Amino acid sequence: MTGPPAVWAEAAAVAVSRRTLWSGVDLDIAAGEFVAVLGPNGVGKSTLVKVLLGSLPLSAGRVRVLGREPGGASQEIGYLPQRRSFDPSLRVRGVDVVRLGLDGDRWGAPIPGLARVSAAARRASARVAEVIDLVGASAYADRPIGRLSGGEQQRLLIAQALVRRPRLLILDEPLDSLDLPNQSSVAALIARISREEGVTVLMVAHDVNPILPYLDRVVYIAAGGAVAGTPAEVITGPILSRLYGTAIEVLATSDGRLVVIGEPEAPAHHTDRHSGHPHADPL
Repeated sequence: MTGPPAVWAEAAAVAVSRRTLWSGVDLDIAAGEFVAVLGPNGVGKSTLVKVLLGSLPLSAGRVRVLGREPGGASQEIGYLPQRRSFDPSLRVRGVDVVRLGLDGDRWGAPIPGLARVSAAARRASARVAEVIDLVGASAYADRPIGRLSGGEQQRLLIAQALVRRPRLLILDEPLDSLDLPNQSSVAALIARISREEGVTVLMVAHDVNPILPYLDRVVYIAAGGAVAGTPAEVITGPILSRLYGTAIEVLATSDGRLVVIGEPEAPAHHTDRHSGHPHADPL
């Protein structure tokens, strides 16, 4: 897609409590691209999300989101924070959770029956039904959210983030806590939404493998800085060795998955730091 970049940054840096998390970050994410933000725990992946949402200022450099200062395009951004857990006893329906994406900034929740009194309310209800169908959740959207599986809940939360027709969709660890089949199906869903709806997707992830077939580019953050490019350009032994400051090897398995060997802390999964054993983890 053509036009100005959805996300642009030049020499961006962030410091928290006077400690620089990352610096020298350059980004140029085009409209409609599917981009992953990768890296080990604690390097500031979610901090980048906060910067783009306008809730945390840069300590150096510049950044633009949808052509504006961070926070200036909030109505055009769909945001799914890190995994929420719903109490199994929660009786709120999935469709009502999706509707909160439209009017959750108002005080209180929609009152059944009164939601049909205006044309605007009818259009809102039609949009809620549209995005629920888009994510394939129509069969269970009327059930209590607490009784749904993790994959079903995540589809409804993605629908909530899409309901205002965003130009940019920011997802913070949307595959975390899902089993492998659900990771694959949700990743495919997000890729289809990006392609069919023309939405730019920026996804924070630990494991690149479920989304690797769909990615246009990646942003890899580690203690040695950040590198952006296509997966083939960035996820290599020399690049990761420079970012980690130690020897890293990237291997491809027979089924196309990537395995990183030698990193100080695996970016794919939490590890047993007390075992003392070397590890090899999927990226």
